[in-house]
Amino acid sequence: MNNTIKNKLQSIVGPNRMRDFYECYTSNLPFLNHHPEDSLKELRDLPFLASLKALLNSWPKSVEAHLPDVRDEASAIETNSANANQLFNNGMALLFNEAHDISPVLTEWLHHLRQDLGLSSLTLGRCLIYATPDGKGTAPHFDQNINFVLQISGIKKWRMAPNKSVLNPLTRHSMGLEVIPEMMSYMDQSLPVMMPDDSEVFELRPGSLLFVPRGYWHETEATGEALSLNFTYSAPTWIDLLSAALRGRLAQSPEWRETADGLCDSVGRKEAEKRFNYLLSGLVQDLPHWNAGDILNATEGDDLFFET
Repeated sequence: MNNTIKNKLQSIVGPNRMRDFYECYTSNLPFLNHHPEDSLKELRDLPFLASLKALLNSWPKSVEAHLPDVRDEASAIETNSANANQLFNNGMALLFNEAHDISPVLTEWLHHLRQDLGLSSLTLGRCLIYATPDGKGTAPHFDQNINFVLQISGIKKWRMAPNKSVLNPLTRHSMGLEVIPEMMSYMDQSLPVMMPDDSEVFELRPGSLLFVPRGYWHETEATGEALSLNFTYSAPTWIDLLSAALRGRLAQSPEWRETADGLCDSVGRKEAEKRFNYLLSGLVQDLPHWNAGDILNATEGDDLFFET
């Protein structure tokens, strides 16, 4: 493995904590490390992270402000940097999305961390910066992504609990909001209406690194104005990799590229089903010749193997 790539994950996790991290990562558990004052300076000393004022002065895009009714990304407005500070002073948390667009340093870290974790090249990676007013935070929710949170300034408490209702969720969900039909189809039990009794509190201070597993319940609250940098990865599932490879394969067939019509009347529906069954029979004959290596070669390409 390329040493540069390896050092990125070791740096953000802690060189002496790699085994602990991988135990948490493979068990879908949170991981916390309080880094020393002089560590991760390449990230913590980025000029636009010096303060909220510095960030607003250098931010070229819109800012997302979380409305107080839900205190969550599910209820937010977009604003500009000039108005964002006033909204922050009024108690609204701010989200600066895709911060890697303004920083080659963040872009490099985002890329190398994904590779070192072994995530697919189809992964959507983003750097997010959260600015949270004193006493504010996010309402309970879980994400479909995995997340590294580096606390830059202030103190932020994370209350976290395992998700016993949904294993490996495909979408994000905020507690108390409506559950989408697809998630309902694979839920093991009803979702809680308040944070579970077995929740645990993690306190992040400047330099703390928290790994938030996919699907893990969490809510946050800041003590003092808090600024945090997130490396977030929405990685494809085996479903997504198979779907991508399957679409690529079927796209080569003019028959599969035909318009699906005749579906809304009884006569046309019978003909449509006949045609569809014919296509499916060909796919059934083709599938036994597929293997995992071919699919991964199709989806990962040059990113499949790391340098040694």
